[in-house]
Amino acid sequence: MEQAAGCAAVGGSYPQKNAEILSSQYGINLFLAGLLLTFAWAVHAVGISKSHLLSYLITLMLIQLLWMLWYLCRSCTQRRLIQDKDTHAGARWLKCGITLFAVITLILDSFKIGYYIDFSNCLSPTEGIFPVTHAVHTILQVYFLWCHAKDVIQSFKTLERFGVIHSVFTNLLLWTNGVLTESKHQLNEHKERLITLGFGNITIVLDDHAPQCNCTTTTLCSIFSQGIYYLYPFNIEYHILASTMLYVLWKNIGRKVEHHQQSKTPFKFHGITVGMIFGLMVLTSTIAIVVVYLIQIGGSKIKSELALTMFYLHAIFVLALMCTAGIVALLIYRLEDRSLDNSKNPARKLDAELLVGTAAGSWLLSWGSILAIICAQGHPKYTWYNLPYSVLVIIEKYIQNLFIIESIHREQEKVNDDIKTLRIVTISRGTTLSLTPLYKEIYNGRATRDSGDIPCLFKGSICGRENDGAGVAREEMSQDNSLVMHSASDFSFCRGNSVTNNKRRILKNIAAFLFLCNLSLWIPPAFGCRPEYDNGLEEIVFGFEPWIIVVNLAMPFSIFYRMHSAASLFEVNCKT
Repeated sequence: MEQAAGCAAVGGSYPQKNAEILSSQYGINLFLAGLLLTFAWAVHAVGISKSHLLSYLITLMLIQLLWMLWYLCRSCTQRRLIQDKDTHAGARWLKCGITLFAVITLILDSFKIGYYIDFSNCLSPTEGIFPVTHAVHTILQVYFLWCHAKDVIQSFKTLERFGVIHSVFTNLLLWTNGVLTESKHQLNEHKERLITLGFGNITIVLDDHAPQCNCTTTTLCSIFSQGIYYLYPFNIEYHILASTMLYVLWKNIGRKVEHHQQSKTPFKFHGITVGMIFGLMVLTSTIAIVVVYLIQIGGSKIKSELALTMFYLHAIFVLALMCTAGIVALLIYRLEDRSLDNSKNPARKLDAELLVGTAAGSWLLSWGSILAIICAQGHPKYTWYNLPYSVLVIIEKYIQNLFIIESIHREQEKVNDDIKTLRIVTISRGTTLSLTPLYKEIYNGRATRDSGDIPCLFKGSICGRENDGAGVAREEMSQDNSLVMHSASDFSFCRGNSVTNNKRRILKNIAAFLFLCNLSLWIPPAFGCRPEYDNGLEEIVFGFEPWIIVVNLAMPFSIFYRMHSAASLFEVNCKT
C-alpha cells in the first residue's frame, strides 16, 4: 500500500515537471523571437521597423495584464486558496526599491508621450500607444508584486507557470529594449569624445533613429528628448528587478514550504555610524567626480585626459578601500565557528547566481582593457591608470561576491536560552520595585511566578536577584555566596558576548560601507560616465565596432551588478 502511494506521488510529479519544462521553453522562445526582432530593427533589416518591435512588446504586455488581472480576481474571490508563503522572497526593502524605480519609469513614460505628441506628424501610432500601455503595465505589476511576490502557488499550477514565465521574459525584453535604446543614444557622443582625444581615424557613421520631421514645440522637444535618456537607467533597473522577483515566484510554484516563521530583521542605523560616514563620503565624492567628468570630457584633449585621470584615481582609491573592507570581513568569518544554512531557498540561490553571472560583464571589460594596455603600441599617460583600475575591479568583485554569498548562507545567531530567561529587576534597598515576566513565559502565553531558581542578571559588578519582603535578611546573608557562584560564569558569558558584539558591529559597518560604495559605483556608468568607451585605447587594439559591441553587451550586466550587490549588502546588514 505504501509502495502504491509512493508510486502515485512520483507519478503526480511528472505532469508538474513537464509543465515546468514546457513553460521555460515557451519563455525562451518568446524571448529569442523578441531579441531577434530588436536586433533586426537596430541594424535596419529590410521590412522591419520600430513599429513592428513595439507592436510585439505591446502584445506581450497586454497578455501579461490579462493574466495578472485574472490572478488578482481569483485571489480576491478565493482568499484561502493560497496559504503558503515564502518568507525569503519579496523583502519589503526590495519592494520599496522597485516602487521607486517604477515611479521614475512612469515619469519616463510621460516624457515619451509628450515626445510623441510633439513629433506625431512623422511617428507611428505605436510609439504613442507603447508608453500608455507600459504605464498601465507598470502600475499593475508593482501592485501585483507587493501583494503576491511571496506566494507559493499550489493550484492551477500549469496555467500559472506559463503566466509567470511569460511575465519574466516580457520584462527581460523590455529591459533589452531599454538597454539598446539607451546605448544607441550614447554612441555618437562617445565618437565625438574619442575625436577630441586624437583618435581621428574612427570614421564609422552611427544612426540613432531620429525622427525625420520638425518638432512642434522646440523647447519641450529638447526637454523630453534629453530627459528620456537620463531616466532610462532607472527603467532598466526596474525591469530587471521585476523579472528576478517574478522568476522566484515561478520557482516557488508547487514547492513544499517548511512551516516556520523567519525572524524579522529590520534595518537599524544604530552601530553603523562609521561605515555610513565613510560610505557617504565616497558617495558624495563620486557624484562630484561624475559631474566634473561629464562637463570636461569631450571639451578638449587636455580636459578629456584630465577627466579620465581623475576618474581612474578616484575609482582606484575606492576599490582599494572596498577590497580591504571585504578581506577584513572574511577574516572575521574565518574566526567564527558558525554553520551554513543549506536549506532550499530559490531567492537566495538566485541572488548568488546573479552576483557571479553579472560580475562576468565587468570581468570581460576589465580583461579587455588589460589586454589592450599590454598589446597597444602607443600609450597615452592616462591609459596607464586603467591597468590598476581593471585589476582592482576583478579582485574587488571576487572578494565581495565571496563575502555576500557566505553572509546570506550563514545561519542567524541564536540567542542563548540563559539570555531569554533573564528577568529585568530593579533593586532598591534590597526589594524588588518592578519585575518583567520571563521571555519564555510571555512566549508561551503565561506569566507564572515560580519560586524555583531564578537566573541572575549580571551587568558590570551588580547581580540583582528576586526576593520577597520577608526574606531580606536571608538574602543579605547569602548575597556573597550568590555573587561567588555566578560571578565566574557571568563574567565569562559577558566577555564572550562583548567579543561577539564587537565582531557584529564591525561586520555591520563593513556591510553599510560596501552598500554605499556599490551605490556610488552604480552612478557613473548608469549616467554616461564610461571610460571603457572614452579612453580610446581598446578601440585602437580591437577595432571600434567589435569593442563597442562588447561594451554594449557587458555594460548592462556591470550596471545591474552594482545595484544587485547594494540590495544584497542591505540584506546582509539587516541579518548581521
